[in-house]
Amino acid sequence: MPGVRAFARLFAQLDETTRTSEKVAAMARYFAAADPADAAWAVHFLSGERPKRLVPARRLAGWAMEESGTPQWLFEECYHAIGDLGETIALLLPVSPETSDLPLHRWVRERLLPLAGKPEELQREAVVQAWRELDGNERFVWNKLITGSFRIGVSRSLVVRALAQVSGVEEAVVAHRLMGAWEPRAELFQQLIASDTEDADVSRPYPFFLAYALEEEPEALGPVEEWQAEWKWDGIRAQLIRRQGQTFLWSRGEDLVTERFPEIAEAAALLPDGTVLDGEIMPWQDGQPLPFAQLQRRIGRKKLGPKILAEVPVVLVTYDLLELRGEDVRERPLSWRREGLEKLLGGLPARLPLISSPVVEAQDWAAVHAAYAGAREIGAEGLMLKRRDSPYGVGRRRGPWWKWKMAPFTADAVMVYAQAGHGRRASLHTDYTFAVWNDGELVPFAKAYSGLSDAEIRKLDAWIRRNTLQKFGPVRTVRPEQVFELAFEGIQPSPRHKSGLAVRFPRIVRWRTDKPPEEADTLETLRALMDAK
Repeated sequence: MPGVRAFARLFAQLDETTRTSEKVAAMARYFAAADPADAAWAVHFLSGERPKRLVPARRLAGWAMEESGTPQWLFEECYHAIGDLGETIALLLPVSPETSDLPLHRWVRERLLPLAGKPEELQREAVVQAWRELDGNERFVWNKLITGSFRIGVSRSLVVRALAQVSGVEEAVVAHRLMGAWEPRAELFQQLIASDTEDADVSRPYPFFLAYALEEEPEALGPVEEWQAEWKWDGIRAQLIRRQGQTFLWSRGEDLVTERFPEIAEAAALLPDGTVLDGEIMPWQDGQPLPFAQLQRRIGRKKLGPKILAEVPVVLVTYDLLELRGEDVRERPLSWRREGLEKLLGGLPARLPLISSPVVEAQDWAAVHAAYAGAREIGAEGLMLKRRDSPYGVGRRRGPWWKWKMAPFTADAVMVYAQAGHGRRASLHTDYTFAVWNDGELVPFAKAYSGLSDAEIRKLDAWIRRNTLQKFGPVRTVRPEQVFELAFEGIQPSPRHKSGLAVRFPRIVRWRTDKPPEEADTLETLRALMDAK
């Protein structure tokens, strides 16, 4: 099967199932049969990478109406019913007798990416010609790539598992090879699945080891002396790499952020060659963390001037030592790595923006509970509990590391806006905006799209359609009648928001059908939460 059609078929197979084993099997079959150049781009897209929007949505919609002979009113009705522009266009375009045998990698390099630099008329010609060469499912994938909205229900860990099955290479090795600035090229795909290959990329980070949320009381973990307790910070997880006289700072999202934090990069020059540290980039001043909103001020700046560097100083709060003098030490026990980390940092000049995350000294679990209760007082989210004999693993593994986060803030809020979701939920309203009362008016303060069951989503969607007051494109203003309990991890002042507040990681806890909108919380309540944290 030609490249683009095989990838579109894989997309459909992944979208049709929620079973992890079936997703992995489908990807394994694809990788086993695909040309390496096509497989490289498939890995790129399946891992969450996608081009930025290449053609404005307005242009695509206009061309689709012309090509399909659909009047604007009907196109808009179809779009509002379906909730996804790419799918709407794919369904409305007429069946084409033409087919394309062009491989996926040539579609991307010769047809997709060049759209960014073409004038509108040439863009139209290229897009319409592609529509005429593709069937409905292939058009859908093409449209999603053009609009920069290509998403699929697989994680990178599942892609790694499929590649490991096909190649026989350990998952940890494949995951490491995919880290950093991996590019979708045939030779790199072949190196990715090769049974033995030398890694010449000195910038490459290691896969991050992640923790599960603690599911029971910590006493159930066993003797306290077998565990290391340390603070859980709210920053940007990162790896600092010093190899061959060069410094690289990678975020957990695999963004190279070295230039964004010059003070950390400058300090890294004092580390021994062949060093990799795992830690958290934190806004930090006078020995204490600053609110995460301060870090966002730096992230949002295109240029970092002396003023913002002085106002929001940062440090790397280090957790772990992953490489020492060029040796991968991840398999060593945590106690050994921690001792090596302390010794390494202890040999550096004082007042560098490289500090170790303090270990919570505790002789029993009661002392650990006491430390946990005071976490917010020092600006932490809770505690991390790590087995002292644990190696540094790959991805999220149950057992060796646990995160014990403070109970989230909660508030009852009224839904005021709703918008359709994406992919499998494109025909349902799953994205909601919530408001609280202030002087008799509802003021929006948070958006959330997770926390409801499928049955609740369908029930709420039907209510939204019956109680829409206004439409603004895909957004509906609804009657302010439905109350929901929201949870969020943090709350900070924000002049950018009408409410004057910004919350971190909002999600729905429950649908308060027992509560009238008049009894929802107020802006004053949220301010009190902020002041009390």
